[in-house]
Amino acid sequence: MSRNLQAIRGMEDILPEASPLWEKLEDACRDVFRQYGYRNIRTPIVEPTALFVRGIGEVTDIVEKEMYTFDDSNGDAPDAAPRGHRRHRAGGDRAQFPLQRAAQRVWTIGPMFRYERPQKGRQRQFHQVDVEALGFDGPDADAEQIVMLARLWKALAIGPIALQVNSIGDAADRLAHREKLIAHFQANAEVLDEDAKRRLHTNPLRILDSKNPAMQPVIEAAPKLLDHLGEAARATSRTRGACSGRRAWRSR
Repeated sequence: MSRNLQAIRGMEDILPEASPLWEKLEDACRDVFRQYGYRNIRTPIVEPTALFVRGIGEVTDIVEKEMYTFDDSNGDAPDAAPRGHRRHRAGGDRAQFPLQRAAQRVWTIGPMFRYERPQKGRQRQFHQVDVEALGFDGPDADAEQIVMLARLWKALAIGPIALQVNSIGDAADRLAHREKLIAHFQANAEVLDEDAKRRLHTNPLRILDSKNPAMQPVIEAAPKLLDHLGEAARATSRTRGACSGRRAWRSR
């Protein structure tokens, strides 16, 4: 056996010197999430590729650039949110774990993978904590998770924390904004790179994330979603912003 075997690039060991910090984080997550009624769920590391394509979108960086896909007899592949939603929708033995079609609070923690060039703070194998309030309508679950996260930061002595609240509007607002984005970028097609042209009609929002210097003036001039919110979304955003602002102040 070779004496020069090394870990795969972007996948690092967690050595005993660092393990106490990981254990402190994990213990704090368990304690805080339990207080809010969130139950632990442990999903497989490998999932069907179609789960991510359907849940996140085929024309996204996660699916196109970051995801490992392994070809095997079943076509299966390895972000925790789609996994939780898959378990919620597909269900299973209700008597054993009654998630199917029921409103549930669940959380998971574990290794995730991204297939992109490793950078400082961005490894190919990383660890993620995910909480999901499945089957709840309205903004209450969002506010609950903001407060819960503030309590977690406090338990870990992280702070002070400043909270910024945004709004993505409702379905009609997003559709109207999408159409305006397409029209804007079509009018400036001469400066779009090939990646942006490919995404123009499939996922125009991803064009806004481009780091191409030649496209920055056009991106800066693009229509903003906040400028196209309907009155209902504006009213909800103002209410949630005021509530969340108080929560952020209390978490300091």
